Amino acid sequence: MPRTEILMVDEEMEGERLDAFVTEQLDELSRSLVKTLIENGEIRVDSKQQKPSYRLKAGEEIIVEIPAVRELKLKAQDIPLSFIYQDKDIAVIDKPKGMVAHPAHGNWENTLVNALLFHLKDLSGINGELRPGIVHRLDKDTSGVMVIAKNDMAHRQLAAQIKDHSINREYITLVHGIIKENLGSIEAPIGRSKQDRKKMAVIAGGRPAVSNYQVLERLGNYTLLKVKLLTGRTHQIRVHFAYIKHPVVGDPLYGSGKKQLGLDTQALHAHLLGFKHPSSGEYREFKSELPLYFECILSDLRNKR
Repeated sequence: MPRTEILMVDEEMEGERLDAFVTEQLDELSRSLVKTLIENGEIRVDSKQQKPSYRLKAGEEIIVEIPAVRELKLKAQDIPLSFIYQDKDIAVIDKPKGMVAHPAHGNWENTLVNALLFHLKDLSGINGELRPGIVHRLDKDTSGVMVIAKNDMAHRQLAAQIKDHSINREYITLVHGIIKENLGSIEAPIGRSKQDRKKMAVIAGGRPAVSNYQVLERLGNYTLLKVKLLTGRTHQIRVHFAYIKHPVVGDPLYGSGKKQLGLDTQALHAHLLGFKHPSSGEYREFKSELPLYFECILSDLRNKR
């Protein structure tokens, strides 16, 4: 049966081509089919027809009229989840390290979405069939606080806050080397790496990216930081600190690639998320404490001083 998908353009995807974005979001559609659908007016941006090469802006709504292709049923799985808060509009969860946010080609099970489908009756549908409830993402190996939308109203309200940078996002990370300044800011544009398309990089002509940081502790040849994101680019913290020669400990993509302090994935945790509640408009903050693996690393470093 034909179906309609509505996709929201989040901050990370701003600047992507329309055809590339839709192909990535709906991977059952080939790039050539997506191009044809765009040219036929069956894929529209904010209800307007655009060219396949159109560059997207955060907050835009993509309507996709999909011809009958294949039936996709995501599996609800009884995967344990830690809920920090929930009501009729939102759920706030503590995502564990190692959990992928949503299904994609070759990885249809054991994701956050599979767990959400089991634990929650209602989830927003505005971000596509593969991403019910998902307003924003954390990398697979980044742990911490995430907000989930239970309905489309909540999703749109939260997406609007992400678009205008009013959501408060703070992370805790451990980086290599000693950062001398107690407070600092990294303002460097981020885009797709020209050398490796799987990576992001600081490049001329990239999208503006700002990371403010505060030194929490200096531990041997490492620095523990609190980082506040003023923008939300893909891999922003990891890219920015690698750029200033203080890569995140354990980062397999932007670091040395070697196991460090027992870690072969990044020491990065989403510590705080603050936003206006979609219904009440009241500002709310939610925190996630450092996971055990992170606390153990810090304890070992402190004992060596």
